[in-house]
Amino acid sequence: MKTQFKTIVVSDVHLGTKGSKAKEIARFLKQYNCENLILNGDIIDGWQLKKSGSWKRKHTRFFNRILKMIENHNTKVYYLRGNHDDFLDQILPFQMGNLSIQKDMIYESHGKKYFITHGDVFDSITTNLRWIAYLGDIGYTFLLWLNSVVNHYRIKRGLPYFSLSQYVKGKVKSAVSYIDQYEEELSKMARAKGCDGIICGHIHKPENRIIDGIEYMNSGDWVETMSALAEDHEGNWQLIYYNEINFKEAKDDSLNQFFIGKAEAPVIPMREVSFEALKDDLEPPAFTSIL
Repeated sequence: MKTQFKTIVVSDVHLGTKGSKAKEIARFLKQYNCENLILNGDIIDGWQLKKSGSWKRKHTRFFNRILKMIENHNTKVYYLRGNHDDFLDQILPFQMGNLSIQKDMIYESHGKKYFITHGDVFDSITTNLRWIAYLGDIGYTFLLWLNSVVNHYRIKRGLPYFSLSQYVKGKVKSAVSYIDQYEEELSKMARAKGCDGIICGHIHKPENRIIDGIEYMNSGDWVETMSALAEDHEGNWQLIYYNEINFKEAKDDSLNQFFIGKAEAPVIPMREVSFEALKDDLEPPAFTSIL
């Protein structure tokens, strides 16, 4: 798989929190180039920053990396508002050069239309009962802290990383039911808007599957799963997991290409996802805000 993509989607970075993998996502974006970068909500965690969160240098470096993508590769960046960065409501919509900040958008590519939204708008708990959402946020933060303690001892014993929060969500029937309903409702929304698919985040569960004929894709998060969605220049979408990228092999391959004088981009092995080939379409993607 090549390092050049048409579009990359990331969400739920939660900058300002202890659990944010800011260094990892900056390293990830340094390896991959794209024409369009979509930051699909909860990039900055305003909720935690108001309480006990803190802004660190590594969080600033994330935005420095994005600025370099704009400057060096002319990448178009779309920052979509999430529930944890709802402070952006005060400036929506915003456009400056290659940077656009908006609520949601429709992305057109290779004859297909995708509705892209963070996903919290379909979460009745977050939109209607804010105090319950904050309470759930506190519980999730505690699980992340406990998860770090558990994995500290697992690493000492040579055991692989274990996601406690994902385990808990997988065992609680109400959580499983909520996720299923969430995915189905978003797929219905995409169909209602005349789109072929929907791209979201919010629930921290990466996914790429078909639901009743609609392509449902979730980019996951950069707190635990460290995943992103990427579209190649043929219109094929796939999930990329940071932990499955062999950075050493990519670096060695890049050096080999330099010495033998080949112009091809370095190759980074990643998780393969099956998909159907789409017809070629030379027309550039079109973007439309849904406000």
